Amino acid sequence: MAESMLILRMCSIMLVLGFSEAKMEIITSKPDVLLGENVMLLCKAGGEGDITWQKDGEDAEDYQVEKVDETSSKLFIRNAKMEDAGQYKCLCEFESGHRDDKLYTIFVYERPSFGETPAYHEFLEGQDGLITCMVTGKPAVEVNWERDHEKLHSEAGRIRRLKDNSLQINNITRKDHGTYTCEAKIKDRPIFEKLNISISVNVPPTAKLHEEVKKATAGPETNVSLSCLVEGVPQPKINWTVPDSSDKSRYKYNSDKSELIISSVVRSDHGEYICTAKNKISESSAMIMLDVSEHPEAVLSQEKMEVEPGQSISVSCNVSGHPMPALQWVRKTNNDHLLTVDAGGGRVRMEDGYVLVIDNVTPSDGGLYSCMAISPAGNASTDFSLQTWPGKASQVSGTPGPTSVHFTLGASLVDGGSPITHFTLQWKTGRENNWQEKVIQSTDPLVITDLNPYTTYSVRFAPKTHLGQGGFSEELTVRTQGIREPDSPVLVASEGKVEGNMFSIPLMQLDNGDSPIIHYTVRYRLNKVDEDWREKDLPSNSTVINLHDLQYKSDYHMEVLAVNSYGSSSSAKLNFSVPQPVAKMNKGGMGKGAVAGIVIVIFLVLLIAVDATCCYTNHCGMLMFLAVKLFGQKVPGMKTVEEGDGTSNGDLKLNGLGIPRDSIPKLQTQNGEKNGLEAEVTCDKAPLTKFEKTSPNGDPATEA
Repeated sequence: MAESMLILRMCSIMLVLGFSEAKMEIITSKPDVLLGENVMLLCKAGGEGDITWQKDGEDAEDYQVEKVDETSSKLFIRNAKMEDAGQYKCLCEFESGHRDDKLYTIFVYERPSFGETPAYHEFLEGQDGLITCMVTGKPAVEVNWERDHEKLHSEAGRIRRLKDNSLQINNITRKDHGTYTCEAKIKDRPIFEKLNISISVNVPPTAKLHEEVKKATAGPETNVSLSCLVEGVPQPKINWTVPDSSDKSRYKYNSDKSELIISSVVRSDHGEYICTAKNKISESSAMIMLDVSEHPEAVLSQEKMEVEPGQSISVSCNVSGHPMPALQWVRKTNNDHLLTVDAGGGRVRMEDGYVLVIDNVTPSDGGLYSCMAISPAGNASTDFSLQTWPGKASQVSGTPGPTSVHFTLGASLVDGGSPITHFTLQWKTGRENNWQEKVIQSTDPLVITDLNPYTTYSVRFAPKTHLGQGGFSEELTVRTQGIREPDSPVLVASEGKVEGNMFSIPLMQLDNGDSPIIHYTVRYRLNKVDEDWREKDLPSNSTVINLHDLQYKSDYHMEVLAVNSYGSSSSAKLNFSVPQPVAKMNKGGMGKGAVAGIVIVIFLVLLIAVDATCCYTNHCGMLMFLAVKLFGQKVPGMKTVEEGDGTSNGDLKLNGLGIPRDSIPKLQTQNGEKNGLEAEVTCDKAPLTKFEKTSPNGDPATEA
């Protein structure tokens, strides 16, 4: 039975295998075959049978076919040609009588090539540019153009693709420069080649300057910068053409020579500067005029002259600069005014346009004269000092005193161009023929002293410089006065000062009556009826009056007299007040120490309150400890053994124990109560002994 089943099963398998279709396949390394390459097609039938090959419906050549075994076969294409492209069919007739075939398409191509297509083009800005792409390849080749990874689809407009696959750019600009890509692709196949073509747009150079004329003033601190703006592709080279007179050692250029810096400009740098920009296309130039002006200068033949009155002088002034400055002589007055010296025929004049002439010099001609050079580049001046004898004083008056005469000037003195250093004072009486004189410094008062009182004098004075003495003033006749008491001292109320209960005020004496002050008398009192005077004397050289120990919130009256050997002056009077002192407030408010003290006091109060509460409620704390130490065991609010109810006649004292150490008394109540008294050591609840406990029957029990 088993053998029958096995045979039946084998027959079924053979039947199925005989009528099932075998799977065929053609295997090759690549479907696209480059022209001239070798390729092999392997056909696997999936079963035993007779395998044959066909190309485009015709049997393949025998030399191309190679049988591998009963289930597979090879077809070789050697040195592939374009005609080898087509459909290849593998046919198999299986032993079972079943027939099957498999098709496979072979594509033979020639890779796209750009031949001698130029990869670089140069165009001039504004021209029309044509970029060629010469492509070969088989079969048909498609051409596309890209720029910056974007396809150029334009068929019309400024950039367009021509029918011969060239790219045309009309009116080319600098923005059109860059890389263009020509892509050649076999139609309907993923086979392509790309060629990058660089486009350079050349631009003729241009040179421009910011300004046509550059103005500068010569000087060691003056630097001039000339900038040339240059454009062009390729980048132009820059050259400068400079005047021959200029010193090129003072030139500095930046890296591309577009800027020329001239340091410490001088007049010889004046001229034309030409900037030339040149590249392989062409060249361009720009010119700038450097106009260098020189600051004017004025040089005198003499800067100082000392002459006697009546002589004549001449001083020449030479000016220079660019442009040539105008020359002008001016006279400087004491009030800083400038008086122009004209070129007329006067005594003070300018001759030949540059010479200062003064005929018959007088004291009033002395002083400073300036030669001024004036030009658009600036102004310059040089001073000439003319010095001569001082002039005679005019408008002089004299004020007599008991033994002196004081001169007063009604007009300024003519110093002759140099400072007055001294004055010569002269005087004489009517009976005298010779003048007495005294020479004083120019800074001293114009006063003749040590004269006799009640005497008539003739007085005069003359200024003097380092050159000599000027003329004397007109004689004045004066009569001296008698010697007398001094004038009242001068007190200025606005200068008085009150500090606390002290008052001070400056003291001045204008006239002592021609007799020295001996002392000053100061009297002061409260400004009330029947108040007594307080009096004090001050030395003759006193300059300040100080009054001490005055009453606050009071008004005072003060009188001051000057005393000399001829008497006392009339009193100088003054009223003043001493106000109530104002308490000074501490600007800083409460200090840190005060705040700390308050905090400490509050803390102590709180501590005492807490401690007192603890003492009277729980009989504890510092107060309780002090009470026990000071008053013994009897402390208010604490019951002792003697004061408790039902105490025995045993004694317990804080100052000494009457019971031996190891004797433990038995405490009982008098009325036979159950609860006995428990003596405490700490407060009022701890037992007197360490191991004392209460027995169940109410008596204290002791444990060893």
